[in-house]
Amino acid sequence: MASSAARLAVFFLILLADAVVPSLGSSYVVGDVSGWALNVDYSLWTYGKTFNVGDNLGWIRPKHLSVRLYPVPSRRLIMMRQSNSGSEQKRPYTKKVFRRKSPKNVSFGPSVAEESDSENSNTDDIPTTNLETMSGKSVETNGAVNAAENKSSTNLETMASNSVETNGAAENTGNSNLGINFNSVEKNGEAENDNSRKLVLSKQNQSMSLNADGGLVNSNVHIQDLIAMIRHAEKNVHLLNQARICALEDLEKILSEKKTLQGEINSLEMRLAETDARIRVASQERLHVELLEDQLEKLQAELSRRGGTLENVHDIIPNDDIIQSLSEEVNLLRTENISLKEDLKVLKAELTDMKGTGEIVLLMEKERTYLESSVKELERKITVSQEDVSKLSTLKSECKSLWERVEHLQSLLDKAAKQADQATLVLQENQVLRNKIEGMEESLEEANVYKISSEKLEEYNVLMQQKIKHLDERLQRSDEEIHSYIQLYQESVNEFQDTLTILREESKKSKLAEPANDMPRKFWSHMLLMIDSWYFEKKIESENASLLREMIWKRDGRIRDAYMECKEKNERETIRTFLGLISSVDRPGLHVVHIAAEMAPVAKVNCKDESDLISRLLLKVGGLGDVLTGLSKALQQKGHLVEVILPKYDCMQYEHVEDLRAKMMFESYFEGRMFKNKVWVGTVEGLPVYFIEPHHPGNFFWRGQLYGEHDDFRRFSYFSRAALELLLQLGKRPDIIHCHDWQTSFVAPLYWDIYAPKGLNSARICFTCHNFEYQGTAPASELALCGLDVSHLNRPDRMQDHSAHDRINPLKGAIVYSNIVTTVSPTYAQEVRTAEGGKGLHSTLNSHSKKFVGILNGIDTDTWNPATDIYLKVQYSANDLQGKSDNKEALRRQLGLSSADVWRPLVGCVTRLVPQKGVHLIRHAIYRTLELGGQFVLLGSSPVPHIQKEFEEIANHFQSHEHVRLLLKYDESLSHLIYAASDMLIIPSIFEPCGLTQMIAMKYGSVPVVRKTGGLNDSVFDIDDDSIPVHFRNGYTFFTADEQGFNSALDRAIYHYKNDSDSWQQLVQKNMNIDFSWDSSALQYEELYLKSVARAKAANRS
Repeated sequence: MASSAARLAVFFLILLADAVVPSLGSSYVVGDVSGWALNVDYSLWTYGKTFNVGDNLGWIRPKHLSVRLYPVPSRRLIMMRQSNSGSEQKRPYTKKVFRRKSPKNVSFGPSVAEESDSENSNTDDIPTTNLETMSGKSVETNGAVNAAENKSSTNLETMASNSVETNGAAENTGNSNLGINFNSVEKNGEAENDNSRKLVLSKQNQSMSLNADGGLVNSNVHIQDLIAMIRHAEKNVHLLNQARICALEDLEKILSEKKTLQGEINSLEMRLAETDARIRVASQERLHVELLEDQLEKLQAELSRRGGTLENVHDIIPNDDIIQSLSEEVNLLRTENISLKEDLKVLKAELTDMKGTGEIVLLMEKERTYLESSVKELERKITVSQEDVSKLSTLKSECKSLWERVEHLQSLLDKAAKQADQATLVLQENQVLRNKIEGMEESLEEANVYKISSEKLEEYNVLMQQKIKHLDERLQRSDEEIHSYIQLYQESVNEFQDTLTILREESKKSKLAEPANDMPRKFWSHMLLMIDSWYFEKKIESENASLLREMIWKRDGRIRDAYMECKEKNERETIRTFLGLISSVDRPGLHVVHIAAEMAPVAKVNCKDESDLISRLLLKVGGLGDVLTGLSKALQQKGHLVEVILPKYDCMQYEHVEDLRAKMMFESYFEGRMFKNKVWVGTVEGLPVYFIEPHHPGNFFWRGQLYGEHDDFRRFSYFSRAALELLLQLGKRPDIIHCHDWQTSFVAPLYWDIYAPKGLNSARICFTCHNFEYQGTAPASELALCGLDVSHLNRPDRMQDHSAHDRINPLKGAIVYSNIVTTVSPTYAQEVRTAEGGKGLHSTLNSHSKKFVGILNGIDTDTWNPATDIYLKVQYSANDLQGKSDNKEALRRQLGLSSADVWRPLVGCVTRLVPQKGVHLIRHAIYRTLELGGQFVLLGSSPVPHIQKEFEEIANHFQSHEHVRLLLKYDESLSHLIYAASDMLIIPSIFEPCGLTQMIAMKYGSVPVVRKTGGLNDSVFDIDDDSIPVHFRNGYTFFTADEQGFNSALDRAIYHYKNDSDSWQQLVQKNMNIDFSWDSSALQYEELYLKSVARAKAANRS
């Protein structure tokens, strides 16, 4: 109790000393008292009043009083703090890259907020140290001490970067030798220290009680000693200010030094460890504080219970030595506490900087790694590039030399092409000249015979005239002289007759060794049919029939003479006469038999109207009828024996068949039994034709139409077998059997599986497909109807359809079993070998590509010739184009079109209105032609109802239009007139295997505007295409099947017509002179025939 009273006396003495030098918001810390510290915070209302404790004295009114007890750290901890404090002064400051601010007003230890009536008064458990860290390269410290109020100011600013600027004025109101308060100075402002004064008393191993409301205590401590202590505290404050200035100078020097980033991180890690240790100590101290507060409450309770007096206080006041030791311990603890807080703030600031720096370092490490990888990649690319550059240097020289060679070769190729073109033209001209020369030689030989006789007759006539004159003069002289001249004349006449007889005999002998080319082709066809009928009726032997056929193939004049001689004889005498002509003959050509479903002009239907004609597809499927007739005539003209076998339809145009007659009957197999067939013979366009009429209850070919029946597979499989049976029955041994389209595709497998073993094995099979859209597929079981083995043929590599395993594809069978496979243009042959164009047969065609070839069709120049066309108003030629203008005017008058502008371009279109023909582009062409200032004429109709209806509506819309006319029908004569009258003919087909209209148009002087597909691409070459030789350019083309592509071609054509009439005239004349006849196409077929026959003969010999 005595010691407790002594410590309270010290407490009141300190209060009394503070009353002598009063200040606002002071804080005192009293030294160690048995291991405890007492912290007393208080604030005064006024400055300069007399200090006293207690409300009842009245001369001072404390605003706030709070008392806290803290545990005093142990001696070991104090020494550690001193060591840390010493090291803190030596610790260097390194330069910071980034500028960061440490948190302000950081306090360690427990705090209790107290009520305050003043805005400038607040209480903290531990004095606050404010630290401001900024980045920079200079340090400015401005301090201001308010001397008027005798206030001491202590400002400490810690800089953790290279550049710190601090402008401020700190006013420290503390005036005590027992405490030092460090306050923060904020940038560009003044801060007053509002912290309350704190008085801390230590307690060691004892309890202590304080009665805040007690009376005034009389102190044994002299006033002089207290004043000395105060002065000593002021000296210490002054020394601390000087130390602060020195520290700031040292700090300025330290900030100039530079350290590496790794050193700073190591230093911060050490500090962090120290901070952790101190935090642990602070937490321990906090526990001690809580214990002290409990003990303080107990002491207060005990003091109030005992009712202590001033005498008790005097008893507990310690002596001077105890006060001195307590003061030293208080100062030491205060200094250590302040240093600890400063260190904590600095460490926190540096820890924050370290974290930011660590993140930056990680980012920089990542960036460095990425840059290193990029550098390595760039180095690798540079190495590769250098190697490529070294290679390119050699490649450039090689490329340059190659380009020079290519240019040289190109020039040689151009020269060779030109020479080849010239050679081709020369050969064509030579061939024409040779034919003319041969004809002229024959005519010349005949003329020479008659010339000799005529010259002699003329000589005799002259002589006779002279003699007559002479006789007239001498008539009156003497009758004897007249008689002698008459005798002389008779002798001369006899001599002339003898000479004429000798010449006739010589002429007959010479004619026997030469072919009789003066007879028409139909004569020789009639002879062949007559010989075949004699053989079929068993009137002549097979060898005799063959020899007579060979004489007919050679067009032997003896056949003609024998026929003329036997006109009035009976058949037996005629046969005897012909058999007398038989001798050894050389065979001049090939025997070709065409088996087809149609032939122009006979295999066309007599339809009731043109809509029926189009809708039933009864004209020509892909131009088959025209191709068959034109090719056969061309082959016949080259000296080959050509025969045709057709079904006998009820809708044939018999007026085009000459000498049609029923000749024989034969039987053929079908559906497991034999059926009779009647054979009709006749000539069509000079070609011998056999018509087979089946006597089958199905009436296969008496349907009023060629195609489109539900049983077409059965109809044409029957016909195919009947045709081969006819060849076998007639004993014919043809070299080539040429079949057309799927309707006769059964011939190939029938020939090799059934008829070749029977002896009909001399022929090679040629198959031509005119349109791969039509393939005639059917259930596999129906193939057995004609006698073929279904199990043998229903295989993927033979006749099995790609769509199903139980269906047969006749077209595929023809491709597999034929020796030659052709289609109607080279471009179409390439198109059908693709998945889109082949319609499922592209793989089969590619497998048999060696025997597959495209040959462009021709046109019959006898039928399509503007110089001889009977349907035209005025006939014309390339050298006389006035007739074309006349036909244009005639068509305008006939259709009711305007003739005001003679030079207005007329665009024509003759076609079937089906999707294949590009119906949407034909419709667009009508309006586009009007926009470009032209006239448009359409001839054709559609089997598709909605297309027909659409064009009927368009036709009605333009019914009275002066520049548009749509004729939705088929008219043969009108089609000829449109070809002749139109300036341009459009053919915008989506696909076109060959097409004949573009050839006919050019023959009639109409420039074609076509899409580049199929045969159109092989016969029409764009005027503006520089990659094509000029002499081949003959029209306008486009590729994309849309309106933009079509416009590009039509616009150029009309622009050419309007703006360069001379060039247009030359183009028309050039097109009219192009040879689109069957001669060149027939020559290609002839080469294929001969090669195939030669291979067959070589195989037979081996």
